[in-house]
Amino acid sequence: MTFLSASAVLRRLGLLCAALALSACVSQIPVEEPLSYDSLDPARQEMALLEAKTKQSKGQRVWCVPFARTASGVEIKGDAKTWWKSAAGSYARGDEPRVGAVMAFAATRKMSRGHVAVVSEVVSDREIRINHANWVRNKVQMNMTVIDISAKNDWSSVRVERNAGEMGTGSYPVSGFIYPN
Repeated sequence: MTFLSASAVLRRLGLLCAALALSACVSQIPVEEPLSYDSLDPARQEMALLEAKTKQSKGQRVWCVPFARTASGVEIKGDAKTWWKSAAGSYARGDEPRVGAVMAFAATRKMSRGHVAVVSEVVSDREIRINHANWVRNKVQMNMTVIDISAKNDWSSVRVERNAGEMGTGSYPVSGFIYPN
């Protein structure tokens, strides 16, 4: 069995570290990733959920707007009913659901302040899942089903799962989807 002196071990270790450092410099060529609207940032979702749970534990109300803002990164202020119009010029908008997009519900008599939710999954051309807060008073609901019931298949009218496995019977108007930058 051959033993190396301490200086030989240190010299070899130094050479190995230098080789690793040089290989890292050569192989780490920065590549810009194209912007994708088809991703849901798990860290943002966790942060939104944690903020909501913290508010609940303090006896504070959980609202859809701060939840959607944190979960999506779409930085719009004001009631949910103003988001669609406020997004114009700052965010791309459309009628196609994409993972990570904010679904902007229009105001109704029953839902006077509107509602916003974040698309968590596109299941089919007529079904998605959303994460949102305060659809059921003061609760955060994750991966809830939304069905497009519009006549033109344009997501202008939807039915929303109220509780796990229980679809609501009402229809809700949707202005469209706001895509994060």
